[in-house]
Amino acid sequence: MANQATGWPNNPPAKNMSELRRKLLKSSVSVALLSPLIGTGLLTPTRVLAAEWSKNAFTARTVNDALKAYGSASAVESRDIVINAPEIAENGAKVEVEITCNIPNTRSLAIFADKNPMPLCSVIEFSGPVLPYVRAQIKMAETTRVRAVAKATDGKSYVAFREVKVTLGGCGG
Repeated sequence: MANQATGWPNNPPAKNMSELRRKLLKSSVSVALLSPLIGTGLLTPTRVLAAEWSKNAFTARTVNDALKAYGSASAVESRDIVINAPEIAENGAKVEVEITCNIPNTRSLAIFADKNPMPLCSVIEFSGPVLPYVRAQIKMAETTRVRAVAKATDGKSYVAFREVKVTLGGCGG
């Protein structure tokens, strides 16, 4: 039965109050433990969630400018980078590209579509000893050469090419 003045039950269940008290204590302890880490800058979301963005490389209008801004203008051709892409893409709005790189100590892979309005399509960074593999869907404006550029930890860049024919443009064409 409820108390007529307050509308609360005469005997509130102790179980619900105990659960509420436990949740409050847990969350306050968590805040107390994380506050010093946030204050010292050890837990900075921008460092955790966002990598450095190379605006000049992504907004370049020619493939040579994009390669130069990305730092791979003098990349050496390599057979250790394998590009698996369709020979003929029916729709340029969605072209699936797979890249496997067997170059040791690869730290990043970039995908370029030479004749796109902005040739740099994607950059994927790797950390630690991994076998770099990328599967991405890119837009292609027209039939063009797709480049995969691998950067190694020693600063050297390697490149591989694959021609993809597009029957229907995807970049507004």
